[in-house]
Formats: sequence, C-alpha cells, structure tokens
Amino acid sequence: MNQFEALKAKIESRKAVSGVVGLGYVGLPLAVEFARAGLPVLGFDVTAGKVETLNRGESYIQDVPTAKVANYVKSGLLSATTDFQRLAEVDTVNICVPTPLRKTKDPDMSFVVAATEQIAKYLHPGMLIILESTTYPGTTDELLLPLLEKSGLKCGEDFFLCFSPERVDPGNPNFQTYNIPKVVGGITAQCTELGRAFYAQSLETVVPVSSTSVAEMVKLLENTFRMINIGLVNELATMCGRMGINVWEVIDAAATKPFGFMPFYPGPGLGGHCIPIDPFYLSWKTRQAGVEARFIELAGYINGQMPHYVVDKVQNALNDHGKPAKGSRVHILGVAYKKNIDDVRESPALDVIHLVQQRGAIVTYSDPYIPDLAHEGLPLRSIDWVQGCRDADCVVIITDHRDFDYPAVVAESKLIVDTRNALKAIRSEKIVRL
Repeated sequence: MNQFEALKAKIESRKAVSGVVGLGYVGLPLAVEFARAGLPVLGFDVTAGKVETLNRGESYIQDVPTAKVANYVKSGLLSATTDFQRLAEVDTVNICVPTPLRKTKDPDMSFVVAATEQIAKYLHPGMLIILESTTYPGTTDELLLPLLEKSGLKCGEDFFLCFSPERVDPGNPNFQTYNIPKVVGGITAQCTELGRAFYAQSLETVVPVSSTSVAEMVKLLENTFRMINIGLVNELATMCGRMGINVWEVIDAAATKPFGFMPFYPGPGLGGHCIPIDPFYLSWKTRQAGVEARFIELAGYINGQMPHYVVDKVQNALNDHGKPAKGSRVHILGVAYKKNIDDVRESPALDVIHLVQQRGAIVTYSDPYIPDLAHEGLPLRSIDWVQGCRDADCVVIITDHRDFDYPAVVAESKLIVDTRNALKAIRSEKIVRL
C-alpha cells in the first residue's frame, strides 16, 4: 500500500490525527468541526492564553459555543499546544494563520512562511498539508511546495499539499463551517482527492477543483466581487446624497426586479479581514504579470473614502443645528465591523473615530460586543448607549447591532447620522441618512 492509499484509508476510518495551526476565527471553528466528526484534533498556536483557554474547555470565539469545546476536550478529541514539535504526531495539518497586507498593500506572508517552516521540520511520509489562509494565486505552488520539498520528500508521492479557501462569515446564523461548501485544489490529482476525502468526513459539501491556483483565485473572486459592488453602491450613495435622493429607497426598488440585479448596500466603509484586504492580493499579483487591476484600485479608493464622507455628514449635520464639530460630543453606536459580532478588525468605526477627533469633537461609543478599544490604540471604553445618546450632540450609527433599541435611540438623541439605514422605519427630522 503506497502513501496515498494508506493515508486515504486512515482518513476514511477517521483514525487520522488532524493538526490545525492557528486557532483564531478560522482555525478554531474548523478544529471543532473535525472533532464533531470524530477526528482527533491537535491545535497549535503561538498564543499561550488561547491554548490554555481551549484546554480548559472554554471558547473565545463568538460562533463556537463553550459547551461544544468542553465536550470535545473532555472526550479527548480536541486539545491544543504551543509545542510545534508535536506536528510529528499529526497526519493532516491545516494552516489557518493571518495574511495581512503591509502598508504598501503587498502581502505579508511571514505567518504562512513561519508555519510552513515549522511543518517542514516535522514533515513525514503520509502527511497531508492544506493551506487555508487567504493569499494570492500561486502561493501554495511557489512558496509552500519548495519549503516542504527541502526535506527530500516528494509532493504527490510522499506527502500531499492542497489549498482550500476559508469562507467563514462571523455571526451568520444560517451558514457556518460545516455547511459552507468547501473548495479544495491540490498540487496533484491525488493531493486533491485526499483533500476532498478529508473534508468530506466533517463538512456537508466539498467542491474539488483542478489546481491550487484555481482554489486560491476562487476566494479572491468572491471577495473582489463584493468589494467592487459595495464600491459601486457607495459611489451611488454619494451621488444620491448630492442630488437629494434616498439611495436606500432606490436600491430597494431596484431589488424588486427578479433577474439581472443583486442588491448591495452602502455603508461607512469596509471592515473585516477579507473584503478590505483580499482584492489587493489579486491586484498585487496581477501587477507582477503586467496587468493593472483598475476596478479593484478604484473600488478600494471609493470604499476608503467613506469614513471621510460620513464625518463630513456629521460636521454638516452639526452645522445645520448651529454647532461646530470642535467641542461637540459625538457618540458612536457600534464599532464592530459588522452587526452582532465581536470583531473590530479593519472596522470603519475606527477611522470615523480618528477623523471626528481630528476635527475637535469629544468622542464616546457604545458596543455590547466590544468593551474597550485599548487594543486598537484608542483609550475608550464602551458606555451605556442610552446615556451616550442622551449626552451627545450627534449620534452616529456605524454598526446596526440588534441590541440597540432604535426607537429609543431616536427618542433619546438630539441628532443622528444613520450610516446603515437602521432607522428605515422611523421618520424624524433628527435623522440624517447616508
């Protein structure tokens, strides 16, 4: 029996030990799904606090219930470590580490390289490695493969290498890791088949594709599609604002067409780890090929200007009420990058806060999911939203959490700038809409 056949048999009998490197928003939900399917899982992370919390049977990710974690830890199916030597114990390993952009908008692959170098130290025959971190097309083939083959083992014969884009949507009650279709592409056909067989043990739908580059491009297409369409409606919002047209009514009316139109909605800017960042992996890669990604660059510029547009709205609204921005009290409702989650990564609220402060306003905020912003370099703590609205000269709705009582927000506030159409059903002269 060759390495392919032996590993496939081990996977299908659910005896393969699954390693997950990086236990954050992607890695922990994935590890829990593997454990749910009866696969023994060993998680790896450089943050000792995460490892200790997980080994106590506690979750630190909103979408992963502590009860699930506790059950799998107690049963011995799930454990975590900071000791990367234990990679020698695993049969499969999923790399789920961050891939941020540098200030120059080129990919920072240092976390992926560091994880791969650790795996290479303990690479053994009959091992499946799958990169899930979002990246540019060609990463798996050009970056990971040479690092792993330095061991002398050959991909497709001794070990197997795939790419499978993460598609996590934090806070989505309908689609989570187990029922989001999983795309996977391998360096060779046998790599792809092992990746498919592995994910099929725990996830509802697996979609094999012909190569790692195709799989890498899938994720970039998905998020570039969203980023460009959001850029379009954000530009439409600024146009409608100048012409005195309600952009939200326009979009709702257009959405009644049963074909040829998909509604996207404007907002204060893009947030999260994916949509504001992933398209720039593609534009960086295409520049290397001598192709200019004009749509991506333009949409990125438009979306990047939305916090400035929001702050202009705030300043103009205050002026119309006889108040300068300088010295006024501005209260931000919601600082997470999307509603009903505890994730502040790339949130446009952070830009809005900085810009409002630069204009001399006194800023406070309320967010039931984000108790403080110290980790973002802002010495602010969330306060009671009723008091915040009552004391403010202007309230700005940045994140439309379900926890806020919006009729009460209107009743308690003197002036509101609504960037999310959270007050759609309410008519009041207090409200300035995006």
